[in-house]
Amino acid sequence: MSHRIPHLALIASLGLAALACGGAVLAQPQAGPQTGIQFHNTITGEVMDTSEGKPGGRDTKAVQTFFQTGKNVYIDDKSCLRNGESLFLTSCSGCHGHLAEGKVGPGLNDNYWTYPANTEDVGLFSTLWGGANGMMGPHNEDLNPDEMLQVIAWIRHLYTGPVKDAAWLSDDQKKNYKPFKEGETFAKDAPGQCKPLPE
Repeated sequence: MSHRIPHLALIASLGLAALACGGAVLAQPQAGPQTGIQFHNTITGEVMDTSEGKPGGRDTKAVQTFFQTGKNVYIDDKSCLRNGESLFLTSCSGCHGHLAEGKVGPGLNDNYWTYPANTEDVGLFSTLWGGANGMMGPHNEDLNPDEMLQVIAWIRHLYTGPVKDAAWLSDDQKKNYKPFKEGETFAKDAPGQCKPLPE
């Protein structure tokens, strides 16, 4: 019995040490998303890492706001629409049409969405970032997050459906909404948050 007491004491002290260590581990900050919003792959639902992909475009105020709140502050900014149009024509129009009317890929300018989550900007960003079914591959290697927000602003600007279904617009934006008119252009020096794209 006298041999058991030291063993029991040793086990008890190891147990307390383990608890103390375990408690210390639990008290440490847990790894978590670097943003307030988690972006999920449109098809698999997996959480996507926005630190990967094309470099740059993660430190703008617009991206930081979007990553925290899901709100795209570029939606009605003419300088960003100018850039968004150019980026859309380069990266998206081949499949979705010059006016997002649909070609090989679905139309993006009406109130029907293949993926209902795309009625929200977080959902549309997730589809652009991680891709979807069919030929819609990920665009995170050719567009950085800030450029994606500009593309999303342009896609939203091309919208021709009922304004009541434009979930991405605030109530004030809905009141002032003017549907896109083909041929509309934005000056290269249009004031706003987005600098002209490099030529």
